[in-house]
Amino acid sequence: MQTYIAILRGINVSGHKMMKMEALRHLLEDLNFKNIKTYIQSGNIVFQDKKTNVDALGKKIAKKISDNFDFEVPVIVKEEKELNDVLNKNPFLTKRKEDITKLHVTFLSDVPEKANVDKIIDATYQSDEFIIIEKVVYIFCPNGYGNTKLNNTFFENKLKVTATTRNWKTISELVKLASQLSL
Repeated sequence: MQTYIAILRGINVSGHKMMKMEALRHLLEDLNFKNIKTYIQSGNIVFQDKKTNVDALGKKIAKKISDNFDFEVPVIVKEEKELNDVLNKNPFLTKRKEDITKLHVTFLSDVPEKANVDKIIDATYQSDEFIIIEKVVYIFCPNGYGNTKLNNTFFENKLKVTATTRNWKTISELVKLASQLSL
């Protein structure tokens, strides 16, 4: 069995797209996934399934949510190793040792086109910074994520891909949950 992490975009935010985690777990059980664990109410799921393409898993989960909850939710799925790499290769930690409470990761549905990245890479965003590595955007927000322009909407509009963001604590907890399943 392979361990996966599904990250849903935009559920249980400001009273929109409300979904209880228990209902979400049942939905994934209906898809025959195993050892399903959720973390907080923002749509983070760790589960196991046979080795499968992550994009196909994301579409399968999104369709099941749409069929059962009657709204669309983008779903990005990562293998456990991918999330471990995100945790261990954050350039704001490996090169600069920044405060982890100021770090976030935006997951992209696809590698953005170079032309789209080039349009935003050299601009200044006050004291906020980002580094894009393939389908991951590492973000450093010294004044807090709530005060940055570097949010999901910014990256979706500029890079023309779906994006969903998690803080560093959530990334760490998801890696911990995934590693417990893999033991």
